[in-house]
Amino acid sequence: MPPPKDVVKIAIQMVGAIPQLIELQQTKPLASVLKDVCDAWSLPNAERYALQYADGRQTYITESNRRDIKNGSILRLTTSPDQEAERLYIGIQSKNVDVKTDSLKKLASLSQDVTFAQEFISRNGLKQIYSIVEEGNDTGEMLAHTLKAFTELMEHDFVSWENLSTVFIKKIMSYVNMNAVDPSIQQLSLSILENMVPTSRLLFELVRKEVTLDRLLTHLQTTNAELQLKAMALLIAVLLSATDAERRDMMDYLREKNLRQFIHKNIIHSSEPLGDEMAHYLYVLQSVSLNLCEHRMKTSMDPYSQEQRDLLQSLRQTAFESESEVPAGSFSTERRRSLCAKEFRKLGFMNNSNPAEDLRRAPPGLLALDNMVYFSRNTPNAYSRFVLENSSREDKHECPFARSSIQLTLILCEILHIGEPCSETAQAFYPMFFGQDHFFEELFCICIQLVNKTWKEMRATQEDFDKVMQVVREQITRTLSLKPTSLELFKTRVNTLNYSEILKLRQTERLHQEETLAVPVLELREKLKPELLELIRQQRLLHLCEGTLFRKISSRRRQDKLWYCRLSPNHKVLHYGDVEEGVQSPPIESLPEKIPVADMKMLLVGKECPHTKEKSSGKQNKDVLELAFSIVHDVEEYCLNFIAPTRYEFCLWTDGLNVLLGKEMTSERTQTDLDVLLSMELKLRLLDLENISIPDNPPPVPKPPSNLNFCYDFSHAEQ
Repeated sequence: MPPPKDVVKIAIQMVGAIPQLIELQQTKPLASVLKDVCDAWSLPNAERYALQYADGRQTYITESNRRDIKNGSILRLTTSPDQEAERLYIGIQSKNVDVKTDSLKKLASLSQDVTFAQEFISRNGLKQIYSIVEEGNDTGEMLAHTLKAFTELMEHDFVSWENLSTVFIKKIMSYVNMNAVDPSIQQLSLSILENMVPTSRLLFELVRKEVTLDRLLTHLQTTNAELQLKAMALLIAVLLSATDAERRDMMDYLREKNLRQFIHKNIIHSSEPLGDEMAHYLYVLQSVSLNLCEHRMKTSMDPYSQEQRDLLQSLRQTAFESESEVPAGSFSTERRRSLCAKEFRKLGFMNNSNPAEDLRRAPPGLLALDNMVYFSRNTPNAYSRFVLENSSREDKHECPFARSSIQLTLILCEILHIGEPCSETAQAFYPMFFGQDHFFEELFCICIQLVNKTWKEMRATQEDFDKVMQVVREQITRTLSLKPTSLELFKTRVNTLNYSEILKLRQTERLHQEETLAVPVLELREKLKPELLELIRQQRLLHLCEGTLFRKISSRRRQDKLWYCRLSPNHKVLHYGDVEEGVQSPPIESLPEKIPVADMKMLLVGKECPHTKEKSSGKQNKDVLELAFSIVHDVEEYCLNFIAPTRYEFCLWTDGLNVLLGKEMTSERTQTDLDVLLSMELKLRLLDLENISIPDNPPPVPKPPSNLNFCYDFSHAEQ
């Protein structure tokens, strides 16, 4: 029988004693359990002992966590937390350096346990740790254990970070700023400051003042991966705790110091694999940087702002510079306004008389205007080409630059989660972000040209605008999911992913969704293939039996005679002969020439055929090559040469002749027909499984029963 729910079978160890195997009654008080265990080993004063896990973090067992004990757990009888806390509290005050160091080392280990930490802190133990840090000048092993113990004790949130003295904090910051100090001490100091910064504005300002960005950059550039990680953690904590203005100033400074390029080269592309924690910090750094665009994204255009109006006018002047060079006095105010409205319409603004209205929607707000201006100033040739190319198209087919830019900016903001708070666990950063200072603007420049390219591929009109932008969104997201390492690589891949490729991917995904690509369905496809290929072979032979009218082409490539070829019903002889114009299907007896199938040696196609080897040029020769095939027959290897009337006939005849020769059918028509037949057959067979999920693996076959006594015994049937 299984043990009762409140009984757990465990082992208890003690140094120098034989382990006990007991059944722990979870309803029995822990003090009584300890008394029984101590009595079994003849130990007095059971209240001075406690149980803790023998493996892992070695947590003390309390009434609150005893329910976590599992069957088979191994526990250890040890000194109780209050006794241990008292012993270590005295030990860390010892004048003997070895005793003090050992006590601090033990303290650092035990402080991870919440029960012990509570006991130690209740004895004012943190005050002793403050004293060691504030008064001691040792930067060796003793200090490392002290800082480790302090970090672990503060993790339990029994004491506020704001209670720390300024002297203690400055001492910690001095370890970060020192050059000749043990890396483990610097790591612990950086970790302490990272936990301290978010707790209060006062602590943030103190740390920011004393630990400069230059100092953090120095730690980031070290070869010590752990120190690099802790420096990045503190940098992120400082950035997240800063105001928007402070964050912008810090990011500008970091840009001047080429932080992104350093991360791209020495962290992302380091020989060591990127850990989860560093990946999260890079995601946060990317998110913080991109969120600097949030203010512009949420700000509508002010039609009364001269600066914003000048930016808008610069778009028109850059695109239509030659037209704008006409002296101001040449046109009346009304004529000039009309000309500007016409040019803004060519730029793709919906409200060409007052284009500022198009930018009043926020998001994307002024961010869309910034992107358009950046594109026009940094890639003027591409900008002019985009605008002028579309202004010369028919009205319905022109791709509106401004409207596309506004919508594209919104799409990029959504894809890159601009304006959204950072996730606490996400690790999804884009490596190419760190390889480029003006990432968002440069990404826009690539994608707006992609919009124009996709617009042309789709032969879109104004009514298709939303459809085009949906395809562009898909192109961008699919390419970003590949994590390209640079914008150049992104540009190459996103341009390769054209509209036709998107349609293919959608079709494949639809098939997956319909479960036609599930493992059992694929196995069924393979099982059906031989049967359907045999059906295609029969159809090809049947077509050869019906025969086809061919034209003879003379040496001058003049089509002047007709001839007919067909296969005998028993598939043993090919009959052929000349026919007159207008004869559709001559009887087999009227065809005088014949070739036994048994005498056929091989099939030649295209350039291999003897009748295509004569020198010729031009489109007609190319067409003939695509339709030419020959049968090599007889001992002396005579050839019967064909020029199929259509590609369809070419496929059917070459397939049929390959079947007669005992070879595989190789034409593209075979694959097309096979796909159609497989699709139809699968749909018919899966009709009854509609809306039923098909598992990838078959369900397990149950084992046979141990006996068959449950079977009905017919010998005892009622009489």
